[in-house]
Amino acid sequence: MVTVSAMASELNSLTGANGTHEDTVSASPERGATLKDEQPLLKSDPASASPTAESIEELEQKYAAYVRRDAYGTMGRGEIPATEKVMLGIAAVTLVPIRLVFGMLILVVYYLICRICTLFSAPHEEDGQEDYAHMGGWRREVVVRCGRFCSRAMLFTFGFYWIKETHRSIGNEDGCRDQADESERPGAVVSNHISYVDILYHMSSSFPSFVAKRSVAKLPLVGLISKCLGCVYVQRESKSSDFKGVSGVVTERIQEAHENKLCPMMLLFPEGTTTNGDYLLPFKSGAFLAKVPVLPVILRYPYCRFSPAWDSISGVRHVFLLLCQFVNHIEVIWLPVYYPSEQEKEDPKLYANNVRKLMATEGNLTLSDIGLAEKRIYHAVLNGLCVQS
Repeated sequence: MVTVSAMASELNSLTGANGTHEDTVSASPERGATLKDEQPLLKSDPASASPTAESIEELEQKYAAYVRRDAYGTMGRGEIPATEKVMLGIAAVTLVPIRLVFGMLILVVYYLICRICTLFSAPHEEDGQEDYAHMGGWRREVVVRCGRFCSRAMLFTFGFYWIKETHRSIGNEDGCRDQADESERPGAVVSNHISYVDILYHMSSSFPSFVAKRSVAKLPLVGLISKCLGCVYVQRESKSSDFKGVSGVVTERIQEAHENKLCPMMLLFPEGTTTNGDYLLPFKSGAFLAKVPVLPVILRYPYCRFSPAWDSISGVRHVFLLLCQFVNHIEVIWLPVYYPSEQEKEDPKLYANNVRKLMATEGNLTLSDIGLAEKRIYHAVLNGLCVQS
Protein backbone atom coordinates (compact mmCIF):
# COMPACT_ATOMS: atom_id res chain seq x y z
CA MET A 1 0.00 0.00 0.00
CA VAL A 2 1.32 3.43 -0.93
CA THR A 3 1.94 5.48 2.17
CA VAL A 4 1.08 9.12 2.73
CA SER A 5 4.77 9.96 3.05
CA ALA A 6 5.41 8.48 -0.40
CA MET A 7 2.61 10.63 -1.77
CA ALA A 8 4.14 13.67 -0.10
CA SER A 9 7.45 13.00 -1.84
CA GLU A 10 5.60 12.76 -5.14
CA LEU A 11 4.03 16.16 -4.43
CA ASN A 12 7.46 17.65 -3.79
CA SER A 13 8.68 16.22 -7.07
CA LEU A 14 5.65 17.57 -8.93
CA THR A 15 5.96 21.09 -7.57
CA GLY A 16 9.69 21.37 -8.23
CA ALA A 17 10.62 22.81 -11.62
CA ASN A 18 13.04 20.82 -13.78
CA GLY A 19 13.66 18.24 -11.05
CA THR A 20 15.92 15.27 -11.72
CA HIS A 21 14.41 11.96 -12.70
CA GLU A 22 14.28 9.11 -10.19
CA ASP A 23 12.98 5.62 -10.75
CA THR A 24 9.74 5.05 -8.90
CA VAL A 25 7.88 1.99 -7.63
CA SER A 26 4.70 1.06 -9.43
CA ALA A 27 1.54 0.37 -7.45
CA SER A 28 -0.81 -0.54 -10.25
CA PRO A 29 -3.09 -3.56 -10.50
CA GLU A 30 -2.65 -3.89 -14.27
CA ARG A 31 -2.75 -7.46 -15.67
CA GLY A 32 -4.48 -9.24 -12.86
CA ALA A 33 -4.22 -6.57 -10.17
CA THR A 34 -0.47 -7.08 -9.53
CA LEU A 35 1.81 -4.80 -7.56
CA LYS A 36 5.25 -4.66 -9.12
CA ASP A 37 8.36 -2.55 -9.31
CA GLU A 38 8.45 -0.34 -12.35
CA GLN A 39 11.81 0.40 -13.90
CA PRO A 40 12.38 2.22 -17.20
CA LEU A 41 11.28 -0.08 -20.02
CA LEU A 42 14.73 0.38 -21.60
CA LYS A 43 17.88 1.79 -20.09
CA SER A 44 18.45 4.99 -21.95
CA ASP A 45 21.78 6.33 -23.10
CA PRO A 46 21.92 10.02 -22.13
CA ALA A 47 24.51 10.65 -24.82
CA SER A 48 22.20 9.45 -27.55
CA ALA A 49 18.96 10.84 -26.15
CA SER A 50 19.37 14.54 -26.87
CA PRO A 51 16.76 15.47 -29.46
CA THR A 52 16.14 19.08 -30.41
CA ALA A 53 12.75 20.77 -30.04
CA GLU A 54 12.00 19.90 -33.64
CA SER A 55 12.90 16.22 -33.17
CA ILE A 56 10.76 16.05 -30.04
CA GLU A 57 7.77 17.13 -32.11
CA GLU A 58 8.63 14.46 -34.65
CA LEU A 59 8.94 11.93 -31.83
CA GLU A 60 5.48 12.78 -30.53
CA GLN A 61 4.03 12.42 -34.01
CA LYS A 62 5.71 9.04 -34.49
CA TYR A 63 4.63 7.71 -31.10
CA ALA A 64 1.36 9.64 -30.86
CA ALA A 65 -0.48 6.71 -29.26
CA TYR A 66 1.62 7.09 -26.10
CA VAL A 67 1.82 10.89 -25.79
CA ARG A 68 0.22 12.52 -22.74
CA ARG A 69 -1.55 15.79 -23.45
CA ASP A 70 -3.13 16.60 -20.09
CA ALA A 71 -2.32 19.49 -17.74
CA TYR A 72 0.63 17.59 -16.21
CA GLY A 73 2.51 17.05 -19.46
CA THR A 74 4.81 14.27 -20.59
CA MET A 75 5.39 11.63 -17.91
CA GLY A 76 3.29 13.79 -15.56
CA ARG A 77 6.34 15.98 -14.98
CA GLY A 78 5.35 19.17 -16.81
CA GLU A 79 5.32 22.58 -15.20
CA ILE A 80 2.00 23.29 -13.50
CA PRO A 81 0.51 26.61 -12.31
CA ALA A 82 0.57 27.67 -8.67
CA THR A 83 -3.17 27.11 -8.24
CA GLU A 84 -2.77 23.51 -9.34
CA LYS A 85 0.07 23.02 -6.85
CA VAL A 86 -2.14 24.30 -4.05
CA MET A 87 -4.93 21.93 -5.08
CA LEU A 88 -2.51 19.01 -5.14
CA GLY A 89 -1.22 19.94 -1.70
CA ILE A 90 -4.71 20.04 -0.23
CA ALA A 91 -5.69 16.75 -1.89
CA ALA A 92 -2.46 15.08 -0.71
CA VAL A 93 -3.29 15.60 2.98
CA THR A 94 -7.06 15.14 2.78
CA LEU A 95 -8.47 13.25 -0.19
CA VAL A 96 -5.59 10.84 -0.87
CA PRO A 97 -5.32 9.33 2.66
CA ILE A 98 -9.10 8.87 2.84
CA ARG A 99 -9.21 7.12 -0.52
CA LEU A 100 -6.26 4.89 0.34
CA VAL A 101 -7.84 3.81 3.60
CA PHE A 102 -11.21 3.06 2.01
CA GLY A 103 -9.54 1.31 -0.92
CA MET A 104 -7.57 -0.97 1.38
CA LEU A 105 -10.67 -1.60 3.50
CA ILE A 106 -12.63 -2.71 0.43
CA LEU A 107 -9.78 -5.01 -0.61
CA VAL A 108 -9.57 -6.62 2.83
CA VAL A 109 -13.35 -7.07 3.09
CA TYR A 110 -13.50 -8.80 -0.28
CA TYR A 111 -10.53 -10.98 0.60
CA LEU A 112 -12.34 -12.13 3.75
CA ILE A 113 -15.46 -12.92 1.70
CA CYS A 114 -13.35 -15.00 -0.70
CA ARG A 115 -11.64 -16.73 2.21
CA ILE A 116 -14.94 -17.71 3.79
CA CYS A 117 -16.41 -18.93 0.50
CA THR A 118 -13.38 -21.09 -0.26
CA LEU A 119 -13.09 -22.70 3.17
CA PHE A 120 -13.07 -26.51 2.98
CA SER A 121 -13.10 -26.22 -0.81
CA ALA A 122 -10.15 -27.44 -2.87
CA PRO A 123 -9.22 -25.34 -5.91
CA HIS A 124 -9.77 -26.67 -9.41
CA GLU A 125 -6.40 -27.77 -10.84
CA GLU A 126 -5.51 -28.26 -14.47
CA ASP A 127 -2.24 -27.83 -16.36
CA GLY A 128 -0.58 -26.24 -13.35
CA GLN A 129 -3.42 -23.73 -12.93
CA GLU A 130 -5.38 -23.33 -9.72
CA ASP A 131 -8.67 -21.49 -9.49
CA TYR A 132 -11.96 -21.26 -7.64
CA ALA A 133 -13.87 -20.03 -10.67
CA HIS A 134 -15.20 -23.55 -11.19
CA MET A 135 -17.02 -23.47 -7.84
CA GLY A 136 -20.78 -23.77 -8.05
CA GLY A 137 -23.78 -23.01 -5.88
CA TRP A 138 -24.02 -20.25 -3.33
CA ARG A 139 -20.25 -19.95 -2.94
CA ARG A 140 -19.69 -18.87 -6.52
CA GLU A 141 -22.75 -16.64 -6.45
CA VAL A 142 -21.48 -14.78 -3.37
CA VAL A 143 -17.96 -14.42 -4.79
CA VAL A 144 -19.22 -12.98 -8.09
CA ARG A 145 -21.88 -10.65 -6.69
CA CYS A 146 -19.65 -9.32 -3.92
CA GLY A 147 -16.75 -9.01 -6.35
CA ARG A 148 -18.77 -6.87 -8.71
CA PHE A 149 -20.06 -4.72 -5.86
CA CYS A 150 -16.60 -4.24 -4.32
CA SER A 151 -15.07 -3.38 -7.69
CA ARG A 152 -17.70 -0.71 -8.25
CA ALA A 153 -17.13 0.55 -4.71
CA MET A 154 -13.40 0.79 -5.44
CA LEU A 155 -14.11 2.80 -8.59
CA PHE A 156 -16.36 5.11 -6.57
CA THR A 157 -13.60 5.54 -4.00
CA PHE A 158 -11.19 6.55 -6.78
CA GLY A 159 -13.58 9.26 -7.97
CA PHE A 160 -15.44 7.41 -10.72
CA TYR A 161 -18.85 8.32 -9.33
CA TRP A 162 -20.76 7.92 -12.60
CA ILE A 163 -20.11 5.58 -15.50
CA LYS A 164 -21.71 6.36 -18.82
CA GLU A 165 -22.53 3.13 -20.64
CA THR A 166 -23.85 2.87 -24.18
CA HIS A 167 -25.09 -0.36 -25.77
CA ARG A 168 -25.02 -0.22 -29.55
CA SER A 169 -26.71 -2.40 -32.11
CA ILE A 170 -25.01 -2.62 -35.49
CA GLY A 171 -26.75 -3.75 -38.65
CA ASN A 172 -24.82 -5.78 -41.20
CA GLU A 173 -25.15 -5.34 -44.93
CA ASP A 174 -26.44 -8.89 -45.22
CA GLY A 175 -28.78 -8.51 -42.27
CA CYS A 176 -26.85 -11.11 -40.28
CA ARG A 177 -23.42 -12.70 -40.25
CA ASP A 178 -23.65 -16.05 -42.04
CA GLN A 179 -26.97 -16.76 -40.34
CA ALA A 180 -25.14 -17.04 -37.02
CA ASP A 181 -27.04 -18.35 -34.08
CA GLU A 182 -27.13 -15.22 -31.97
CA SER A 183 -28.10 -17.20 -28.90
CA GLU A 184 -24.48 -18.36 -28.71
CA ARG A 185 -22.60 -17.03 -25.70
CA PRO A 186 -19.36 -15.11 -26.32
CA GLY A 187 -16.27 -16.77 -24.92
CA ALA A 188 -14.26 -13.61 -24.34
CA VAL A 189 -14.53 -9.88 -23.81
CA VAL A 190 -12.04 -7.94 -25.96
CA SER A 191 -11.33 -4.38 -24.92
CA ASN A 192 -8.98 -1.55 -25.75
CA HIS A 193 -6.45 -0.96 -22.97
CA ILE A 194 -5.88 2.47 -21.45
CA SER A 195 -5.32 2.08 -17.70
CA TYR A 196 -5.24 -0.40 -14.84
CA VAL A 197 -8.65 1.09 -14.03
CA ASP A 198 -9.91 -0.97 -16.99
CA ILE A 199 -9.56 -4.06 -14.80
CA LEU A 200 -11.79 -2.64 -12.06
CA TYR A 201 -14.46 -1.62 -14.53
CA HIS A 202 -14.62 -5.04 -16.19
CA MET A 203 -14.69 -6.74 -12.78
CA SER A 204 -17.65 -4.58 -11.81
CA SER A 205 -19.52 -5.31 -15.04
CA SER A 206 -18.90 -8.92 -16.05
CA PHE A 207 -16.38 -10.29 -13.51
CA PRO A 208 -14.26 -12.10 -16.13
CA SER A 209 -11.00 -14.03 -15.82
CA PHE A 210 -7.66 -12.45 -16.66
CA VAL A 211 -4.13 -13.41 -17.63
CA ALA A 212 -1.65 -12.75 -14.81
CA LYS A 213 1.88 -13.64 -13.80
CA ARG A 214 2.29 -16.79 -11.75
CA SER A 215 3.67 -14.75 -8.84
CA VAL A 216 0.28 -13.03 -8.46
CA ALA A 217 -1.18 -16.23 -7.02
CA LYS A 218 1.20 -15.94 -4.05
CA LEU A 219 0.56 -12.28 -3.23
CA PRO A 220 -1.18 -11.46 0.07
CA LEU A 221 -4.89 -10.71 -0.35
CA VAL A 222 -4.68 -10.39 -4.14
CA GLY A 223 -3.55 -13.99 -4.64
CA LEU A 224 -6.75 -15.57 -3.39
CA ILE A 225 -8.88 -13.01 -5.20
CA SER A 226 -7.10 -13.80 -8.48
CA LYS A 227 -7.89 -17.50 -7.99
CA CYS A 228 -11.55 -16.67 -7.41
CA LEU A 229 -11.49 -14.69 -10.65
CA GLY A 230 -10.11 -17.75 -12.42
CA CYS A 231 -6.97 -16.01 -13.63
CA VAL A 232 -4.76 -17.83 -16.12
CA TYR A 233 -1.23 -17.67 -14.77
CA VAL A 234 1.76 -17.18 -17.04
CA GLN A 235 4.30 -19.93 -16.51
CA ARG A 236 7.15 -19.11 -18.82
CA GLU A 237 9.52 -21.13 -16.63
CA SER A 238 7.67 -24.39 -17.28
CA LYS A 239 9.68 -26.95 -19.31
CA SER A 240 7.09 -29.72 -19.27
CA SER A 241 6.61 -31.34 -22.67
CA ASP A 242 2.85 -31.50 -22.20
CA PHE A 243 2.52 -27.88 -21.13
CA LYS A 244 0.03 -26.15 -23.41
CA GLY A 245 1.38 -22.66 -22.92
CA VAL A 246 -0.63 -19.57 -22.05
CA SER A 247 -2.16 -19.39 -25.51
CA GLY A 248 -3.42 -22.97 -25.28
CA VAL A 249 -4.87 -22.53 -21.80
CA VAL A 250 -6.55 -19.24 -22.75
CA THR A 251 -8.04 -20.81 -25.89
CA GLU A 252 -9.46 -23.68 -23.83
CA ARG A 253 -10.90 -21.26 -21.28
CA ILE A 254 -12.56 -19.22 -24.03
CA GLN A 255 -14.10 -22.32 -25.56
CA GLU A 256 -15.26 -23.49 -22.15
CA ALA A 257 -16.89 -20.12 -21.41
CA HIS A 258 -18.57 -20.21 -24.81
CA GLU A 259 -20.09 -23.63 -24.13
CA ASN A 260 -20.90 -23.28 -20.43
CA LYS A 261 -22.67 -20.18 -19.11
CA LEU A 262 -21.52 -20.99 -15.57
CA CYS A 263 -17.86 -20.47 -16.54
CA PRO A 264 -16.47 -16.92 -16.46
CA MET A 265 -15.59 -15.28 -19.75
CA MET A 266 -11.99 -14.33 -20.41
CA LEU A 267 -11.10 -10.65 -20.64
CA LEU A 268 -8.30 -9.97 -23.09
CA PHE A 269 -6.61 -6.75 -24.18
CA PRO A 270 -5.46 -7.74 -27.66
CA GLU A 271 -3.30 -4.61 -28.07
CA GLY A 272 -0.90 -6.01 -25.49
CA THR A 273 -0.18 -2.65 -23.84
CA THR A 274 -1.84 0.62 -22.85
CA THR A 275 -2.29 3.74 -24.99
CA ASN A 276 -3.48 7.29 -24.34
CA GLY A 277 -7.00 6.24 -25.36
CA ASP A 278 -7.17 7.96 -28.76
CA TYR A 279 -5.58 5.15 -30.76
CA LEU A 280 -6.04 1.44 -31.35
CA LEU A 281 -2.90 -0.63 -31.80
CA PRO A 282 -2.65 -3.85 -33.87
CA PHE A 283 -4.46 -6.79 -32.25
CA LYS A 284 -2.71 -10.00 -31.30
CA SER A 285 -4.60 -13.10 -32.44
CA GLY A 286 -4.66 -14.97 -29.11
CA ALA A 287 -8.21 -13.90 -28.26
CA PHE A 288 -9.47 -15.16 -31.62
CA LEU A 289 -7.86 -18.61 -31.85
CA ALA A 290 -10.85 -20.32 -30.22
CA LYS A 291 -13.05 -19.51 -33.25
CA VAL A 292 -15.96 -18.46 -31.01
CA PRO A 293 -17.89 -15.17 -30.71
CA VAL A 294 -16.34 -12.31 -28.76
CA LEU A 295 -17.85 -9.27 -27.05
CA PRO A 296 -16.08 -6.01 -28.04
CA VAL A 297 -16.00 -3.21 -25.45
CA ILE A 298 -14.59 0.29 -25.95
CA LEU A 299 -13.38 2.36 -23.00
CA ARG A 300 -12.74 6.09 -22.89
CA TYR A 301 -11.66 8.39 -20.03
CA PRO A 302 -12.75 12.00 -20.67
CA TYR A 303 -10.66 14.45 -18.65
CA CYS A 304 -9.94 18.13 -18.12
CA ARG A 305 -6.80 18.15 -15.93
CA PHE A 306 -5.41 14.65 -15.45
CA SER A 307 -5.76 11.79 -17.91
CA PRO A 308 -6.28 8.35 -16.27
CA ALA A 309 -4.43 6.80 -19.24
CA TRP A 310 -1.37 4.87 -18.09
CA ASP A 311 0.86 5.52 -21.10
CA SER A 312 4.13 7.28 -20.25
CA ILE A 313 3.94 7.92 -16.52
CA SER A 314 5.28 6.02 -13.50
CA GLY A 315 2.95 3.95 -11.36
CA VAL A 316 3.20 5.85 -8.06
CA ARG A 317 2.91 9.23 -9.78
CA HIS A 318 -0.12 8.04 -11.74
CA VAL A 319 -1.91 6.64 -8.66
CA PHE A 320 -1.15 9.81 -6.71
CA LEU A 321 -2.51 12.17 -9.38
CA LEU A 322 -5.53 9.94 -9.97
CA LEU A 323 -6.41 10.00 -6.27
CA CYS A 324 -5.89 13.77 -6.12
CA GLN A 325 -8.51 14.36 -8.80
CA PHE A 326 -11.88 14.70 -7.12
CA VAL A 327 -13.93 13.47 -10.09
CA ASN A 328 -12.84 10.99 -12.77
CA HIS A 329 -14.92 9.84 -15.72
CA ILE A 330 -15.40 6.63 -17.71
CA GLU A 331 -17.39 6.23 -20.89
CA VAL A 332 -18.08 2.69 -22.11
CA ILE A 333 -19.43 1.50 -25.44
CA TRP A 334 -20.70 -2.07 -25.51
CA LEU A 335 -20.87 -3.41 -29.04
CA PRO A 336 -23.00 -6.42 -30.04
CA VAL A 337 -21.49 -9.89 -29.82
CA TYR A 338 -19.26 -10.39 -32.85
CA TYR A 339 -19.95 -13.72 -34.59
CA PRO A 340 -17.04 -14.76 -36.84
CA SER A 341 -17.63 -15.92 -40.38
CA GLU A 342 -16.22 -19.25 -41.55
CA GLN A 343 -13.38 -17.40 -43.21
CA GLU A 344 -12.57 -15.55 -39.98
CA LYS A 345 -12.65 -18.80 -38.01
CA GLU A 346 -10.00 -20.23 -40.31
CA ASP A 347 -7.91 -17.04 -40.21
CA PRO A 348 -7.51 -15.63 -36.65
CA LYS A 349 -5.53 -12.65 -37.95
CA LEU A 350 -8.39 -11.69 -40.25
CA TYR A 351 -10.85 -12.17 -37.37
CA ALA A 352 -8.73 -9.95 -35.10
CA ASN A 353 -8.28 -7.27 -37.76
CA ASN A 354 -12.01 -7.08 -38.55
CA VAL A 355 -12.94 -6.72 -34.87
CA ARG A 356 -10.26 -4.04 -34.52
CA LYS A 357 -11.61 -2.06 -37.47
CA LEU A 358 -15.13 -2.28 -36.06
CA MET A 359 -14.01 -1.03 -32.63
CA ALA A 360 -12.03 1.82 -34.20
CA THR A 361 -15.03 2.92 -36.25
CA GLU A 362 -17.56 2.71 -33.42
CA GLY A 363 -15.22 4.25 -30.85
CA ASN A 364 -13.88 6.97 -33.17
CA LEU A 365 -10.35 5.69 -32.55
CA THR A 366 -7.36 6.16 -34.84
CA LEU A 367 -5.69 2.98 -36.07
CA SER A 368 -1.96 2.87 -35.36
CA ASP A 369 0.59 0.34 -36.58
CA ILE A 370 3.05 0.71 -33.69
CA GLY A 371 3.25 -1.61 -30.70
CA LEU A 372 5.07 -2.42 -27.46
CA ALA A 373 8.53 -2.26 -29.06
CA GLU A 374 7.96 1.34 -30.13
CA LYS A 375 6.58 2.15 -26.69
CA ARG A 376 9.81 0.92 -25.11
CA ILE A 377 11.85 3.15 -27.43
CA TYR A 378 9.67 6.17 -26.65
CA HIS A 379 9.98 5.58 -22.90
CA ALA A 380 13.75 5.18 -23.20
CA VAL A 381 14.06 8.57 -24.90
CA LEU A 382 11.79 10.22 -22.31
CA ASN A 383 13.85 8.74 -19.48
CA GLY A 384 17.00 10.05 -21.16
CA LEU A 385 15.55 13.54 -21.38
CA CYS A 386 14.62 13.46 -17.67
CA VAL A 387 18.15 12.41 -16.77
CA GLN A 388 19.53 15.37 -18.72
CA SER A 389 17.13 17.95 -17.27
